[in-house]
Amino acid sequence: MNRRMGWRLVLAALAGGAADLAGLGLIAAAAWLITRAAEQPPLAALSVAIVATRAFATSRGVFRYAERLTGHDVALRAQADSRERLYASLITPRQPRHGGADLLSRMVDDTEAVQDLLVRCLLPAAAAAMAGLAAVVVGLTLLPVTALVLAAGLVVAGVLLPASTATAARRWSARIAPARAELAGRVADLVHGSADLAAYGAGDRALADAMAADERLAGLERRQARVHATALAGGTLVQGLTVAAIVLIAQSAGVGTVATAVLALTALVSFEPVLPLAAAGERLAGVLAALRRLREVRSAPPMITEPAAPAPPPASPLTVDINDLVVRHAPRTPAGQEDGRAAVDGVSLTLTPGKRVALVGPSGAGKSTVLAALMRLVDPESGNIRINGVDSRDMASDDVRALMTGLTQDPYIFQTSLRDNLRLAGPEAGEEELLRAVRDARLEHWVERTGWDAELGEDGGTVSGGQLQRLALARALLYDPPVLLLDEPAEALDEETADALMEDLLDVTHDRTTLLVTHRLKGLERVDEIVVLEEGRVVQRGHHDELVGQAGYYRDLWESEVLTRR
Repeated sequence: MNRRMGWRLVLAALAGGAADLAGLGLIAAAAWLITRAAEQPPLAALSVAIVATRAFATSRGVFRYAERLTGHDVALRAQADSRERLYASLITPRQPRHGGADLLSRMVDDTEAVQDLLVRCLLPAAAAAMAGLAAVVVGLTLLPVTALVLAAGLVVAGVLLPASTATAARRWSARIAPARAELAGRVADLVHGSADLAAYGAGDRALADAMAADERLAGLERRQARVHATALAGGTLVQGLTVAAIVLIAQSAGVGTVATAVLALTALVSFEPVLPLAAAGERLAGVLAALRRLREVRSAPPMITEPAAPAPPPASPLTVDINDLVVRHAPRTPAGQEDGRAAVDGVSLTLTPGKRVALVGPSGAGKSTVLAALMRLVDPESGNIRINGVDSRDMASDDVRALMTGLTQDPYIFQTSLRDNLRLAGPEAGEEELLRAVRDARLEHWVERTGWDAELGEDGGTVSGGQLQRLALARALLYDPPVLLLDEPAEALDEETADALMEDLLDVTHDRTTLLVTHRLKGLERVDEIVVLEEGRVVQRGHHDELVGQAGYYRDLWESEVLTRR
C-alpha cells in the first residue's frame, strides 16, 4: 500500500471513529437532556444539551458518509492493486502448483479478502477503540468504578470474543477453502466435460460427486455460521450484564438519576461498534488465509530468470544456434541429485536465415520443450541458445519472444470478434494486413461468410478444429516474427484437413526461418532439415530422402503413414 492510500486509510479510520463518537455523544446528550428535563429546570439550563444533541445527530451522518466514501475507496483500490499483482504473476511463466478451478477461486474470492480486511476488520476495530475509550472517559468523569466495569466488558466483547472466533474460524477456513476449490473443480468438469460425460453415461456419477462436494462445503459453512451466532449472542449477553452492573453500582453510589441514565446509556451505546468485532475476528482468520493463498500463487518459482541488465535484441537476419541444450522440468534436489529424466538432453541444431527445420518424434520426445526453451518459457539446465551470438538468457524474455514465436500447440480463441482475435498479434494492424494474414492461412472464404465482426465462442467453441488452427496460424503470420515456431499445427485434425493445412503452411513459410514441430511426415520433403528426437535426444537428422533410406523411427513412421493412406 502506497503512502497516499495509507493517508486515505487513516482518514477513513478517523471518520469512522468520529461517527461512533458522535453517536456516543448523541446518546449521552439525549439521556442527560431527557432526564434533566423531567426535573423541569429553566429552559436556559437545557439549551446547551439541545444544541449538542442536534450537532451530534447531524455530524454523525456526515462522518459516517465520509467514512464509507473514503474507506470503500481505499478498499477497492487495494483490491484492484492486489488483482493487478496477481494477474502480473500469472502472466509470468511459473512452476504449476494449482489447478484452473483453484486459481479461479483464488482470483475471485481471495482477492475480495483485501477489501474485507479494510472494511470489515481494520476500520471497525479502529472506530470501536475510539468509541470505547471515550465511553470509559465518561465513566471516569462521572463514577470511576463504572469505568473499570465498562472497560472489562468492552475487553471481553471487543478482544476476547473476536480472538476466540478468529481461532475457531482459522480451523474452519483451513477446511472451507479446499472444499470450495473442490466444488469449483467439480462444476468446471460438469460444464466443460458435459459431452464426454454424456457419451459414456457418467453424467449422473459426476453430478452426484458435485452434489456431495456441495454438501460438504455447505456443512462446513453451517458450522462456521454457528460459531458466528454464538459469538454474537455472547457479546450481547456481555453488553447486558455490563449495563446492568453499571446501573446497580450507580444506584448504590447515589450519583443521581441524570448521571445514572448517562452512564447506562453511554455504556449501552459503546458496545454498538464493539459487538461486530466478533464477526470481524472470524472474518480476519479467513482474510489472512486468503492472503496466504494469494502469496502462494505469487511466490511460485518462475520458470525463467530475467537478467538484471537485459542485452539489447540483435537485428535481423537472425541465426539461432542451439548448443547441447538440456531442459529438466523437475528441478534438482538440494543434495544435487537429479529429480526426474531430462525432457531435452543435449539437443543441438542451427536455424540460419530462411532455413526450415522440422522436429519429428513420438509424444514425450521433447519437441515442444525445445520450442518452449526457444521462446524463453523455460530456462535450460545446461547448454545455451544463441541468437546472432547473444545468449537468450541475457535478453529479456519478451524481447526473445518478439524474435521467436508463433503457433502454440493448444491455441486459444478468445470470446470476442474474429478481427479482435487476430489483432491480438497486431493491435495496430490495418485491414489490408489482416486480410493478407487471413489469405496466407487460406481462411479468406470463411471470413467472407462469417464476417470480421462475428463473435467467436470461448476457446474456439464456435469454430471447427481446422478453422481454429488456421486462425491461430493467421495470428502467428500477422505477428510476423523473424523466426517462426510452429507446434503441431495439424494436431487433432482429420487427415484431409491436416494435409491441406500442412500444404498451405509449407507454401506460406517458403524462404521464412521456421522451426516446425510435427508428427505428420507428408510434405516434409520440402523442408531443409529434419531432426528426429527420442527421449529428449537427437537420434537422426538429415533430409527426407536420406532418413527414409535409413533404419529408424522416421522410416518406420513413414511406412506406417504410407500404409494408412492406401
